[in-house]
Amino acid sequence: MADVRPVKLGPEPARHLKLDGKHLKTLVKSNDVVLIGFVRSLLDDGGIDNVLLDTNMSVLEGSLGILPQRIVVKEEDFAAARGLMREAGLGHEHANEHD
Repeated sequence: MADVRPVKLGPEPARHLKLDGKHLKTLVKSNDVVLIGFVRSLLDDGGIDNVLLDTNMSVLEGSLGILPQRIVVKEEDFAAARGLMREAGLGHEHANEHD
């Protein structure tokens, strides 16, 4: 008989994720797709690597936009990313670090 092990479902906390061997930190958590797109454009234009997480969760929730998506960046780029957001007037947008 095959060895069956439980599978953990749901998003992995960003503090455990890595990109190019670097720990990631959640920059923005939102269900506003316009905000998500704008922040990602800011980061891309600023040369800051970023990853969008939880995009496929909409399949599970019926595409209602209830579940937020997360933008994560390398911890070393976090301060620069927040600076870009402040310059763009988005200083009030942020993620709760305990999510």
